[in-house]
Amino acid sequence: MKALVKSLTLALILLANFACNTEDGPSSGQARVNFYLVDAPADFDEVWIEVLAVRVKADNEDSEMNEDESTWKEITFEGSRSINLLDLTGGNSLLLGSEDFPEGEIDQIRLMLGGNNYLMKNGERFELKTPSAEQSGLKIKIDEVIEAGNTYELTIDFDAAKSIVVAGNSGNIILKPVLRAYLEQSQGIQGQVLPLDAKPVQVTATRNGVQVNTFTDDNGNYSLQGLAPGTYDLTFTPNDRYNPATSTGIIVEDDKTTTAPSVTLTLK
Repeated sequence: MKALVKSLTLALILLANFACNTEDGPSSGQARVNFYLVDAPADFDEVWIEVLAVRVKADNEDSEMNEDESTWKEITFEGSRSINLLDLTGGNSLLLGSEDFPEGEIDQIRLMLGGNNYLMKNGERFELKTPSAEQSGLKIKIDEVIEAGNTYELTIDFDAAKSIVVAGNSGNIILKPVLRAYLEQSQGIQGQVLPLDAKPVQVTATRNGVQVNTFTDDNGNYSLQGLAPGTYDLTFTPNDRYNPATSTGIIVEDDKTTTAPSVTLTLK
């Protein structure tokens, strides 16, 4: 009996030591990159996309920086993933996957889409035709340095409002993804819009003619990340029963998230 207890004690000690030595971090000499998806959605009930994989081109001293397919590293899933972009607003995000890379630079990425993409509006389903070129993956330039031993968050912002296009007289609704991506959520703007009855509320940040959009979540909160430092104007566009509103002169500084004054919309 004593021998059994001694053996069990030794096993527990070894297991504890193993657990203490196992860290959820990058491998030696590597940088860990976590890939997240967020959305700046359009005014639909649901927008579903089929994601097959994320492909990454990283530059380091041992890499070959050319367009050959073998130079891209693929982060795959167990089968495809159907994602409702409307679940990814107001600061919510979805982890697509994680990968370790040698110290160097993330040059560009591609979000690989399947053909099962559609939207729901007023209870009706509309198929999203996806051009074959888009299914092969839309390249997004990153050009961000990663250092060994660090963990980074790379966020892909899928702007559904700009990505869904009605094609002329055919009536087809085409998905032409408009994406941006940024490494680490280093600076941005967050805030809240009330009342909740004003939903859906689109929030648009504008600087030097460039716009970034999102919608508020169920609690009226919004978050716009990956913004360049500078001064922004915010436009709040609610449903038809409420008046739009603006906030001007919102300053975004390096490595800071600015909390904008809360906004209360008025009935028409």
